[in-house]
Amino acid sequence: MSDISDRQQLYEGKAKIVYTTDDPEVLLAYYKDDATAFNAQKRGTITGKGEINNTMSGHLFKLLEAAGIPTHFIDTPSPNEMRIKRVDIIPVEVIVRNIAAGSLCKQTGIPLGTVLQPPLVEFCYKNDQLGDPLLTRDRLLAMNLASEEQLKSIEDLSRQIDQILSDFFSQCGITLVDFKLEFGMTSDGQLILADEISPDTCRLWDQAETDPNLRVMDKDRFRNDLGNVESAYQQVLARVLSHI
Repeated sequence: MSDISDRQQLYEGKAKIVYTTDDPEVLLAYYKDDATAFNAQKRGTITGKGEINNTMSGHLFKLLEAAGIPTHFIDTPSPNEMRIKRVDIIPVEVIVRNIAAGSLCKQTGIPLGTVLQPPLVEFCYKNDQLGDPLLTRDRLLAMNLASEEQLKSIEDLSRQIDQILSDFFSQCGITLVDFKLEFGMTSDGQLILADEISPDTCRLWDQAETDPNLRVMDKDRFRNDLGNVESAYQQVLARVLSHI
């Protein structure tokens, strides 16, 4: 790990600590092994998670950049650290759903595993105190969380990202069930993808498994006490690296 002892901590979240650097437009994100679920009501540690998520995110950001998707990624100076462009995060979590799972099934009664065509794009208010509630487009605009133009760009980018990542993960023998994205604005007004892309933020199923528990390769293993969490994360990273 690089020397961060003399850096100013800007923010600490559930999965990362963000520090300033000598360049005001560049930040350093340190990926932690801490794990949370159910809005941090469940807490634990997944050994090696920080390094896995940092490495995987870096490679997937580069994959997206090569396809024309702007991201905050600069480089990974150490296994747990990523240098990123400074952005003002738009307080909206974007959830892209290709297959019905999780809260969608609980809230709507749509059966688990139902293929959603076209994929569903949802918006949630990024606010832990309120439990990250699902927002309608009109509510989002009424709250001034984003402009109409930003919202259209976010949805367009999210659908492009979904296509790129779904195709890539399929090559890895993994189904991208759903995933969460965050976007931010750079100082010069560009909308770019931020946060991370990892088993923490993606629901991933092993295409070689039909058992509903054995196929899980993401944080649902921690969330639902399925065991072998570290092994699942390691398998996803190994497949990603073998296909990059």
